[in-house]
Amino acid sequence: QLQLVESGGGLVQPGGSLRLSCAASGFTFDYYAIGWFRQAPGKEREGVSCISSSGGNTNYADSVKGRFTISRDNAKNTVYLQMNSLRPEDTAVYYCAAKRISFVKRVTGELPAWNEYNYWGQGTQVTVSS
Repeated sequence: QLQLVESGGGLVQPGGSLRLSCAASGFTFDYYAIGWFRQAPGKEREGVSCISSSGGNTNYADSVKGRFTISRDNAKNTVYLQMNSLRPEDTAVYYCAAKRISFVKRVTGELPAWNEYNYWGQGTQVTVSS
């Protein structure tokens, strides 16, 4: 059974850093693109960053460009989100999600649209506050 488990959230001061992890099991990990999403109280869920199945292609929301870095280790079935220079507005529950990618798109590194991800983890809370 496909499972995604996030970890690494917590309370951090503005300007601080956190690294989130998304550990996957139950599926062929390198057939899937992985995305990070977040949802703040009273707001819609938004895409934060995503990475292609091979790790060769990435994308970031404008609000996190230059501060967040996504990476993956296919040998460990894990995707990471390094978050630096955190701001109070980054406070949210962060989710990782997976989307199976066709062979052709795995070769080209094409990334799914934000609304195509269909397997989700349970989320991890990130709070940025002094």
